[in-house]
Amino acid sequence: MHICVIDGQGGGIGSFIIKRLREAFEETVTITALGTNAIATAQMLKAGANRGASGENAIARTVKLADVLVGPVAIVLAHAMMGEVTPRMAEAIAACPAKKFLIPLSQENVDIVGLTPTPLPPLIDTLIEKHLEGLLNRVRS
Repeated sequence: MHICVIDGQGGGIGSFIIKRLREAFEETVTITALGTNAIATAQMLKAGANRGASGENAIARTVKLADVLVGPVAIVLAHAMMGEVTPRMAEAIAACPAKKFLIPLSQENVDIVGLTPTPLPPLIDTLIEKHLEGLLNRVRS
């Protein structure tokens, strides 16, 4: 399974996601770090991604190859992350056929109604235990 983790700014959310994915799945999945900037990509590579790329074109082209995309909800919002998410990036992410798991954390002026604010660690535990483990098992079968 090929998982793309997308993040921007300092790459903190993406790095945390990748560390937890590595703990849960070790080397049974391929993880590509896609950063809206080089700093975010570098941090995600340090966290254990197999490979990484930065910028609009890299994101727009690579998401088409993924089985799963993971990142904060801001990755589908044009001009999010202080303008780092370009309209082309947001469109490519939203339109790609991969299964998308969006983490409901945002510094944008966007609230997702009906969600209880939850810290990042339990959100990633839910992602892995309730979504990715079952998906990975189906792919292996």
